[in-house]
Amino acid sequence: MSIQMEAALLVLEEDVRLMLAFKAGDQGAFDALFHRWAAPLLRYLQRMVKDAAAAEELLQEVFLRVHRSRERYTPQARFSTWLYRIATNVALNELRRPRYQLVHHSIDTEGQDLTRSNEASPEAAAHARQFVGQVEIELRRLPERQRAALCLVAVEGLSYAEVAETLEVSEQAVKALVHRARSALAARLPERGF
Repeated sequence: MSIQMEAALLVLEEDVRLMLAFKAGDQGAFDALFHRWAAPLLRYLQRMVKDAAAAEELLQEVFLRVHRSRERYTPQARFSTWLYRIATNVALNELRRPRYQLVHHSIDTEGQDLTRSNEASPEAAAHARQFVGQVEIELRRLPERQRAALCLVAVEGLSYAEVAETLEVSEQAVKALVHRARSALAARLPERGF
């Protein structure tokens, strides 16, 4: 087993250990889980709802649900899979609200950071920002489950098996969702491949 795999297993075991400690009454374990997972979950939620303020509220809702479900927690799946399932359900519920039926055309700050470069010309940077905005718009147009699958695989780095557990579908379904999402983006954004 490689050193990286061993380190990843230790992290996984640490998450489960912390959740079980929290289940047993250790509030510090919950705080540790929050500090460990808040940033990646917030990034994921921002990609899903495209509203920083709403994503922060949803993050609180995710951890409120974790807190409430501590008594029922059993380490049957990876902790991250369980946590992303909660986050995905919260995000999908939010996206069903009427205010999300309109497409938002904003560029998130993370996308802007990707376009900044000391070496790029102002024209190249402007083109990159415009492209990031187009990608964001096209991501928003994807069906919710395609967007969730693509974000979980391509951005958060979850395996197809983990995403299948998170979305409660088969691995084949995840592969199909990701393929359809990438195909749709490639068709709508022909200047760069997905």
